[in-house]
Amino acid sequence: MTIRNRLALALALLSLILLWPGLVEPALTIRATMELFGTTRELSNETRSVMGAIQSLHATGNDVVAGLIVLFSVLVPLAKAALLVPICTVRDRAAALRLHGVVQALSKWSMADVFAVGMLIALLVGRGTANLSAVAGPGFYWFTAYCLVSNAAFQLLRVEPPARGPLAP
Repeated sequence: MTIRNRLALALALLSLILLWPGLVEPALTIRATMELFGTTRELSNETRSVMGAIQSLHATGNDVVAGLIVLFSVLVPLAKAALLVPICTVRDRAAALRLHGVVQALSKWSMADVFAVGMLIALLVGRGTANLSAVAGPGFYWFTAYCLVSNAAFQLLRVEPPARGPLAP
């Protein structure tokens, strides 16, 4: 295994370590208030992690949305990382190349980075509204770090195509 692929494997494992707190730690707190007779009344104050948001969506009957978040922000990233180990360790370069193709296809469906950007937009919108505030929690930063490290790992990964016959270099 090349040094580059070892680094890619190490970054993929690090990304999995970053993913867990990114999913379970509080990611976003949104607070809504209203001025009434000179007093500020709190209408809502909710802090959610990614997993908490999934559970909340499920509890309110939004199973499709909850399922999509689980699929694209949890299961696909886990599958990508799980496939990196055999890509780096399998001796058959043709099989490694096929698995690499699967990871590339999965990467197009991973929405973890899009989800992180969505949380950032919610944060910015919340800060720009007088009666609405949004504060990023540690889960947001863990999840964002996961996205960056995971993308770096898969950018580093290289799989050489198999040789094309007895005279190939």
